[in-house]
Amino acid sequence: MPTEVAGLRTPEGRAARAAELVCAEYADEALRHHSLRAYFFAAAWARDRGLDFDGELLYVAALLHDLGLTPPFDSHTLPFEEAGGHLARVFTAGLGWPVERRDRAAEVIVLHMRDDVAPEADPESRLLQVGTTADVSGGTLGDFDPAFRRALVAAYPRGDFAASFVRLFADQAARKPRCSAALLVANGMADRVTANPLDGDLGRDADGDADRGR
Repeated sequence: MPTEVAGLRTPEGRAARAAELVCAEYADEALRHHSLRAYFFAAAWARDRGLDFDGELLYVAALLHDLGLTPPFDSHTLPFEEAGGHLARVFTAGLGWPVERRDRAAEVIVLHMRDDVAPEADPESRLLQVGTTADVSGGTLGDFDPAFRRALVAAYPRGDFAASFVRLFADQAARKPRCSAALLVANGMADRVTANPLDGDLGRDADGDADRGR
């Protein structure tokens, strides 16, 4: 599996390797590649702005952030991002992280589905929001060089991600009509996902708006 894209590397260490193993075990390839692309988009956005962030925390959150969409961790009552936050708390407890850092891992996952978070207040949550928005709907692609986007998709191909992700969110919306996924579905998320330039002309400039969310 590639660990470097356009000069950006994944973090080293026990937590990063454990998160990779868990993501690979529970997520299919489309969802796993999305999680990795989200991390690289986030790291590139930070690099381009000279923004300091906790790479290990962001990487762990990125690899776990959508596992609440998978059958073993899906909750019939909680939004998928809240279920993912609980999973992150359990996972990081096993790593021996202190409670404050465990809470941060959960917070980053939950807040990536919320309204914009100021990067100076919470860089990791904002970065995961930017990274997932770029990869899911293309809403922030205008912030990234087309050559970087091509390199990233070459390293972690999208396959049938768009169609499978739309199905996952539609399922969440049907079963949990008040969750954040349901709001996005109601606001036309499927059209944005299927029109993401990452699945088309990667050399084309993409107009994006970080406020569009996933």
